[in-house]
Amino acid sequence: MNDSTSLTNASLHERANRVLVGGVNSPVRAFLSVGGTPHVVASANGSRITDVEGTTYIDYVQSYGASILGHANPGVVSAVQKAVIDGTTFGATTVREIELAELISSWVPGVEKIRMTSSGTEAAMSAIRLARGATGRDKIVKFAGCYHGHVDSLLIAGGSGVANQGIVGAPGIPDPAVADTLVYDYNTVPVLDETVAVVAVEPVAANMGLVEPEPGFLQALRTECDRVGALLLFDEVITGFRLGRGGATVWSGVQPDVWAFGKVIGGGLPVGVFGGSAEVMSNLAPEGPVYQGGTLSGNPLATAAGLAALDQLTVAAYEHLHATAKTLGAGLRNALTEAGLSVQVPVVGPLLGVFFTDQPVRNYDDSKAAADNGMFAKFFHAMRNRGVALAPGPYEVMFPSLAHSAEDIDQTIEAASEAASEIAAAAH
Repeated sequence: MNDSTSLTNASLHERANRVLVGGVNSPVRAFLSVGGTPHVVASANGSRITDVEGTTYIDYVQSYGASILGHANPGVVSAVQKAVIDGTTFGATTVREIELAELISSWVPGVEKIRMTSSGTEAAMSAIRLARGATGRDKIVKFAGCYHGHVDSLLIAGGSGVANQGIVGAPGIPDPAVADTLVYDYNTVPVLDETVAVVAVEPVAANMGLVEPEPGFLQALRTECDRVGALLLFDEVITGFRLGRGGATVWSGVQPDVWAFGKVIGGGLPVGVFGGSAEVMSNLAPEGPVYQGGTLSGNPLATAAGLAALDQLTVAAYEHLHATAKTLGAGLRNALTEAGLSVQVPVVGPLLGVFFTDQPVRNYDDSKAAADNGMFAKFFHAMRNRGVALAPGPYEVMFPSLAHSAEDIDQTIEAASEAASEIAAAAH
């Protein structure tokens, strides 16, 4: 069945379309918003991925931020190899679950207890249920362009893959499921009342491109929640353990009531976590009446990979990661502007965004205006043709990893300069 002619990106994509919806298992992987045929990955190592045709790319997707160390990190691979010998799932508590929980609690101020899940979506969904149960209230607040997973009540006005697919509204989600969801613009502080259970926010928005919270925004949310007795939820599936050991709490100085984590803490394997104070978490079964469970939660392979990954995230590692992102961001900004392109390249810690606009981007409307001009698709393909893989959508961010070398960064900036010149020349 697998003859040599089948091992091309085009033929495999055709095969995938016969058995996978849209040829993918997650819409963010589709090339709908940029066009063209997706590459099918055969292997990855460090900063690079290689497709089935043998083409290698410098990869800034890094599994959408899950691989902070780079692909196939030796420490993570070794930990998983050792763990798998003892079994892949037990449906019972293991030592590594406890160790990972202790580590997360020690790194993030305010997180006293956690519950593990198998994905970031599950973590956010469960955190919302916990908040409703703890407060006895129904309404939730979210911000347009923030993505908290594909749970019904949070998918409305979602960024990332939802926006990349051009989906408007919430098809398949009944009106009652979102009747208690209130949506506001990012960087706008809502006036709450005593019916609001929780305000969910990405402390650094990374699903509508990269949008930094304006000074005072997060603190004002904290103050407003305190005023009416609502809980504040930081969705740190992306920012958690990427901005630093303490995530957005240490970075911003603002402490929420509930957190959702994912990606980095699994070392590249499926994992999610939600947590908070012992008082808030005591509402969760078996201590309290709010039910949540999962057969594979705290999976022994995922916890082994997560511990191996976090073990390498030293203060020096974060300093290196931040410096890499700063160098890459400045290089991209210079390369694109020198070619005459209008661009914003925000950098927050180790996260980068690229908006093709001459206006600052502070919310989803601004991000959408930049995305709708079609410039990102041109840039995406021009970079891909030069051996640099970006996420196939204008609402995603770039994830440099600890495996990206100075040579990788130089090659990326050079590719961006050539790509920008090509785009500018074609426009005249």
